[in-house]
Amino acid sequence: MPETPAPDDAHFMRLALAEARAAAQAGEVPVGAVVVKEGRVIATGRNAPIDGHDPTAHAEIVALRAAAQALGNYRLEGCTLYVTLEPCAMCSGAMLHARLSRVVFGAPDPKTGAAGSVVDLFAVPQINHQTAVQGGVLADEGAELLRAFFKQRRVNLHPLRDDALRTPDDRFEQLPGYPWAPRYVSDLPALAGWRLHFLDEGPRDAPVTWLCLHGNPAWSYLYRQMIPTFLASGARVVAPDLIGFGRSDKPKKESAHTFTWHRQVLLEFVERLDLNNVVLVVQDWGGLLGLTLPMAAPQRYRGLLVMNTTLATGEAPLSPGFLAWRTMCAQNPEFDVARLFARGNPHMSAEECAAYNAPFPDRGHRAALRAFPPLVPEHLQDDGAAISRQARDFWSMRWEGQSLMAIGQQDPVLGEPVMRELHRHIRGCPPPLLLPQAGHFVQEHGQSVAEAAVRHFARASHG
Repeated sequence: MPETPAPDDAHFMRLALAEARAAAQAGEVPVGAVVVKEGRVIATGRNAPIDGHDPTAHAEIVALRAAAQALGNYRLEGCTLYVTLEPCAMCSGAMLHARLSRVVFGAPDPKTGAAGSVVDLFAVPQINHQTAVQGGVLADEGAELLRAFFKQRRVNLHPLRDDALRTPDDRFEQLPGYPWAPRYVSDLPALAGWRLHFLDEGPRDAPVTWLCLHGNPAWSYLYRQMIPTFLASGARVVAPDLIGFGRSDKPKKESAHTFTWHRQVLLEFVERLDLNNVVLVVQDWGGLLGLTLPMAAPQRYRGLLVMNTTLATGEAPLSPGFLAWRTMCAQNPEFDVARLFARGNPHMSAEECAAYNAPFPDRGHRAALRAFPPLVPEHLQDDGAAISRQARDFWSMRWEGQSLMAIGQQDPVLGEPVMRELHRHIRGCPPPLLLPQAGHFVQEHGQSVAEAAVRHFARASHG
């Protein structure tokens, strides 16, 4: 027979349940904890492994750390910890080390519970401290929180975070030249629940994988002229939408976007898909970020196709064209993306231009468009500048793959002078392809570039 809970146990467990609900709202498994001493709550904790990139950030550990800080002592004698789910072995060990007087938990955990369900660390007589344990307090409430959370995950594999927006699917229907099925991932550690969209076409065991990275304010639609040519060669094509763009989730706050974070997402994305024999295809921010990737795993990359972009190392002034673009974005944050594409690409249809507006139905969805221009590293200490300097040295001295550069000569932002400087730093890169009619968005003239690239890298692979 379970012992009768103390009169205040239900009260403090309800406080722990409130912490568990807050964890669920943040996309974490709903477990909450509170630490009580002499009838007063001295610390609270909720599950946060995803948000903190910390496998030890269970609710109990978070609460124990806070309690130790509050008391100025890692020993928590005389304290009771309330937690909504039976603690695991890690948390149970920490509770014993802390010398808690008592642990009260709610629902049992038949998979990892270490207070009686799988093992009972609290009942081992050889351990030099004995902590009293009480289970089953408001167990139904704790268990229902967990059931509801995981049921939602089964129904919706990619739940929307409270601080995110998601463009309605119907805005992407019937876009010209873009027939590919969407794919999503949201469980990369850096994503922390943000849903990232990507295209993944062609055989998984293809001899070449073209990894196509877009920039601002574009999305994977930018590669629709090139993807068919790559696929026709027997290759695989992977084209993600950066968070904030395309069909990926849109953070509500501009501050969510940083150079380092977007780079980490891409690094984890490449690892998750286990991409190999990669030809990296980059332009604009796709290059600012993408050119920093191969040095982290050079064995995965065999080629580089680089179009109007740069490495922003903080050592040289940004181009006048880019500074003008940044000023325009600051002064006119609601600029018409479709009109931008139409102005630089008169050969595009009105429907194609409009497709670039599809991800951004209102101002709330445009935080990335406002955030990205100021994120380009301008000074030595700016986020991304140091890693960009490392990347420049990699391309200059360590790159062993094949390269090809294509320059849209009508680009006023990152045109031929900028690209010639970048060309100087890419080891073994042949003379660039010059496209007199192309502007910044070279991919809108991309079929001929893709055909040249397929020929170039096929020759390279055959020696």
